[in-house]
Amino acid sequence: MGRTRSLLAILILPSFAFATSACGSSDDSGGGGKSGTGGTGGTGGTGGTSTAPPAEGPITTLPAGWNEFAPGGATTCAKGAKYKFWVRPGTVNRVVVDFRGGGACWNTLTCSVGDSIYSSTADADPWMSDETKAQGIYDHSRGDNPFKDWHHVLLAYCTGDVHWGDSKQVYSPGAPLETSIEHRGAINAQTALDWVYENVPSPDKVMVTGCSAGGYGSIFWSGFVKNHYKSASVYHFSDSAAGIITDTFFQESFPAWNAKTTFPSFIGVDPATFTSLPELYVAIGKTFPDMFYSQFNTTYDATQHSYFKAMGGGDENDWSQKMQANLATISAAGGNFRSFMAAGSQHCVLGNANFYDMEVGGTKLVSWLTDAVQDKPVESVTCKTTDCGAPKPAQ
Repeated sequence: MGRTRSLLAILILPSFAFATSACGSSDDSGGGGKSGTGGTGGTGGTGGTSTAPPAEGPITTLPAGWNEFAPGGATTCAKGAKYKFWVRPGTVNRVVVDFRGGGACWNTLTCSVGDSIYSSTADADPWMSDETKAQGIYDHSRGDNPFKDWHHVLLAYCTGDVHWGDSKQVYSPGAPLETSIEHRGAINAQTALDWVYENVPSPDKVMVTGCSAGGYGSIFWSGFVKNHYKSASVYHFSDSAAGIITDTFFQESFPAWNAKTTFPSFIGVDPATFTSLPELYVAIGKTFPDMFYSQFNTTYDATQHSYFKAMGGGDENDWSQKMQANLATISAAGGNFRSFMAAGSQHCVLGNANFYDMEVGGTKLVSWLTDAVQDKPVESVTCKTTDCGAPKPAQ
């Protein structure tokens, strides 16, 4: 059933152009779109009465289901398409800040191939307008979804810079493969976060998360979120974003993305000398020792390895060994970091049905993450060496 924005929402919410519950059917001719077919709405589930504080802030005036925002201004996608983010109001004073994945590009070769290895448009997922199709943490009808009743904000990703960049690059100007890219991921993310800060002013708990490129966005921005919500419990979960790169990758990508200017300098890391993802994790852990931060990976993630290979890296075993070494480096620094490493080559789990079935050594991922956001002690979980799903040797 279609919905029309309430006058109250229009008056209270900031003056972003937006279309409520119109996911997948917005008008791209300008402005923020138009009202369309809404989702199934509600919180659903069979989890019983929540003991969490009731929802607060202007976000509660939005219609149930997913609401689409097109903020305009300086936000943009890689090739000029409109940037968007989506908001689903919950019933408790907690919010998921969810960075969407979608590849990356950093030079003429990777940026000129279009959407084959990175997303350049912000499009709604089909399950936003039909929540019966939602899976993983997006299935708010499940009683065992740890975020069932939370507000949920999903930030689109369409800039090829893992939500870190603020630059316009013309790769190979004058050449046949000349490609102009707006790496404005940081501008887009900050705009969406500003909306969250204004409309969820004092949450009880915040989960900062994301899959793949969104996983890198999630750790990058988690410090900013914690720095803003000083009195809230902030948690972080990076899904399939281990940051295994070649030695030259940051020399290529950072100048292109201009990420040095958007870097969270308050964590004590000089972006001019920043060369590895563990540095970011360790610094955030030291800056915010009370913040739970974490990673999920499979031992031979096929997608992560494919990007490592595109950078000039080695085979699956090389990638896996480096991934596990990264986890060991972060863990050795102490703090509240935990990891969950499962067997196989699956890439991303948050939006998949097997989020609820994923199990390692008798520990289910959903239970592990639920305990974490309920402030129960959890330990890192790792598949056994003899059963980690190693790829078959090349014939």
